[in-house]
Amino acid sequence: MTPPRRKRRQPQHQRQHLPPPPPPAPQPAGGQVPPRNPERLYTIAGSADGARAELDLVTLIVARSAPQPAASPEESAVLRLCAAPLSVAELSAYLQLPFSAVTVLITELIAAELVQARAPIVRQAVPDRSLLEAVMHGLQRL
Repeated sequence: MTPPRRKRRQPQHQRQHLPPPPPPAPQPAGGQVPPRNPERLYTIAGSADGARAELDLVTLIVARSAPQPAASPEESAVLRLCAAPLSVAELSAYLQLPFSAVTVLITELIAAELVQARAPIVRQAVPDRSLLEAVMHGLQRL
């Protein structure tokens, strides 16, 4: 284990010539950090009615075409990311947008037939344990 290192003190005459340190950035009341993205979510979604497709966190989204030049940056990012199937939760994380905003954005892309929503791949049901044991015992008797 390494002992902590101490800062070296400067002589008094050198400290007087240094400019004062800059003041800390103002913090809002309550200690909360202001959001990095100042845009309102309705400007990203762009939907007037707020309609949403029935999407789950694990619904897979697949792009049907490449991004168009007239597409918004968020739509272009979704189309580029979804060249291979991605879940809505992954898209939300990659775009750093809330799930609700991503669902509205994907709903618009589905309506424009630029992406396709697929149900997640469900694992097949595992056979009953008693059936497997019966087969195993039957094979051992042979």
